[in-house]
Amino acid sequence: MRARSLPRLFPVTLAVLLVGPLCAQATQAPVLTVHSIWGTREFASDLVAPTWTKDGAAYTAIEPDSAGNTDLYRVDAVTGRKERLVRGADLVPPGAPRPLAIEEYRFSSDGARVLIFTNSARVWRQNTKGTYYVWDLPAKRLIPVSAQPGYQMFAKFSSDGRMVAFVRGNNIYVTDLTTGAETALTADGSDNVINGTSDWVYEEELDLRDAFRWSPDGRRIAFWRLDQTAIRPFYLLNADSLYPELVAVRYPKAGTPNSEVKIGIVDLATRRTAWVSLGSERDVYVAAMDFAGSADEIWLTRLNRHQNRLDLLLADATSGASRTIMADSDAAWVDAHEPRWIAGGKQFLFESERDGYQQVYLFDRAGALVRRVTPGGWDVLQVFGVDEKKQVLYFTGAIDGPLGRPLLAIGLDGKGLKRLAAEPGSHGIEFAPTFQLYVDTYSRAGVPPVQTLRRADGKVVRTLADNASLTTKVAGLGLPRPEFLTIKTADGVELNAWIIKPKGFDPAHRYPLLMTVYGGPGSQTVTDGWGGASYLWNEMLAADGYLVASVDNRGTGARGARFKKQTYLHLGRYESADQIAAARWFGAQPYVDPDRIGIWGWSYGGYMSSLSMFRGAGVFKAALAVAPVTDWRLYDTIYTERYMRTPQENPAGYAEGAPLAYADSLQGHFLLVHGTGDDNVHFQNSIRLVERLEAANKQFGMRIYPNKTHAIAGGNTRENLYDLFTAWLKRNL
Repeated sequence: MRARSLPRLFPVTLAVLLVGPLCAQATQAPVLTVHSIWGTREFASDLVAPTWTKDGAAYTAIEPDSAGNTDLYRVDAVTGRKERLVRGADLVPPGAPRPLAIEEYRFSSDGARVLIFTNSARVWRQNTKGTYYVWDLPAKRLIPVSAQPGYQMFAKFSSDGRMVAFVRGNNIYVTDLTTGAETALTADGSDNVINGTSDWVYEEELDLRDAFRWSPDGRRIAFWRLDQTAIRPFYLLNADSLYPELVAVRYPKAGTPNSEVKIGIVDLATRRTAWVSLGSERDVYVAAMDFAGSADEIWLTRLNRHQNRLDLLLADATSGASRTIMADSDAAWVDAHEPRWIAGGKQFLFESERDGYQQVYLFDRAGALVRRVTPGGWDVLQVFGVDEKKQVLYFTGAIDGPLGRPLLAIGLDGKGLKRLAAEPGSHGIEFAPTFQLYVDTYSRAGVPPVQTLRRADGKVVRTLADNASLTTKVAGLGLPRPEFLTIKTADGVELNAWIIKPKGFDPAHRYPLLMTVYGGPGSQTVTDGWGGASYLWNEMLAADGYLVASVDNRGTGARGARFKKQTYLHLGRYESADQIAAARWFGAQPYVDPDRIGIWGWSYGGYMSSLSMFRGAGVFKAALAVAPVTDWRLYDTIYTERYMRTPQENPAGYAEGAPLAYADSLQGHFLLVHGTGDDNVHFQNSIRLVERLEAANKQFGMRIYPNKTHAIAGGNTRENLYDLFTAWLKRNL
């Protein structure tokens, strides 16, 4: 679970160069069904995922050939002209019967070599282990990064492209590509000690997987070392075999010990490791780290256990001596932002909510504040970087309110704020390294995305993906688009919401209503952007005569720190109150049947639907909870303690926010869904809730998905899941 997003469902890392639709044109009028939405690509978006070249004039992408091999192309950004750089059929490893498939790739700094990732396997959320090869373009030669057995992780070229470093078995290795010699840089990697990658909770909550960095001159490598000896294993049950196996996950639950973190800097010539001084407080997190513009110094961000203070440190790469140059603190929590170094490392930009809204600040290298760059009064949502020649910062922000994502630009002097995207809605931006061009993926609620290449001033160069086929299909369905509205609760809180009404909506008729919720800290479900398969399923329900709505409760994002952080120490209190209040508001409208209101959600949304159902005193006729947290004591340290502190410090908050505490208040129909292989929100949460419901003699429905993770995906699983949801709602709402 993450603070500001829905659960990530295995992001695709393969960049595909699209030359046409990926599925055949429909020969008949499109129809929304669970199968067409979740079991086919009939309503999928076709988008380009560009990997920009260093000069910003082109991007590279993968295109399958007629035999299914993966060719690598360079595409001129402005003209679209393609040049094949790597012929996939040539990528045959020694002794292999067929070419390897390029899953991910990166170029050496001179562009003469390509590091290829293949044969990948999943580690928690993503496929981060596999096999690496180097393709030498001039010599047309494939070089294995390692001849030793075992998966490799996070391989990276040195700055001169002559060496590759990688992780295997929780140790860091480096291979000399000229001689093929492989050298271990660490030797203590084990089940307990992790070098160069991360433990479960760092990956899940701090988004840290690749945990080592080359110095700019290739002489040193800085890395995380995590000793997870103190973390007790949580056991998942794999029931596939005759005798089920236990799968141990080192998972720190709220209030229990974390890994002990160290930052090492190893000199490749001497093999000597300098350990960075992290201060006297041992129970800390190192959220981010890299070299600070030279090989002689690194920067790192250190969070205290409560995560209400973040320190930015500079450390000497030879001795490990460190000093704090800047601190960000809050009475509640701070997000783990990173510095963006500019001016050759003489200055850096940093995001903070110190003035009540997330803003961008400019500091000098000593940590002295130069100025606030962005104007304040609304949240900066995403920073893309700085064109240092023009001294211009590019970002998206809630200048129009929390629903849209416009692209904005402002001078580093804090002057000249400009709107680069005139169209209302959501803009997903991918800038070229030179900031002369960018890809804009633009959509609105109910409107599929269109991808254009634009110049820095916002002018369109060409269309990359118009999704014309999808747009035509959606238009042919005649779907009523979501309507945005504001709900004012009885205690005066204004909440943003959207509602989808059935086709041929009759305001004099009373319809059943399904509310879909996430509601976690900093998240949003109410935005003006294409919702993909989830949106189409909502429209399918509307076609069957349901109203479908979503409400962003207190604690959600893009409305400033005060709105977001008022849930601190009391997760669930205000969020569920707002969902209940919104349901009552809807029930008072003449077009809603107040006796047929339902709510559903996944992950934090499953937590919200459970808690709102139990605390709602009969407001909801039906609730569907997928992979819910049912007691914050059962969830991980970093996420939970950021918002609740520890159970030892805040027992009342934990007790109040647990759906378990209200299970005996269940009125109406309740469906609980969970995967038994969920390493994130453990199946234990649902087991505990079932115990409470049974003890209270409450009837409910339950569906388990054996060995499925938090995503409940793979094969036909997602289609099966939404068939279940649809049939259950039709019976019970």
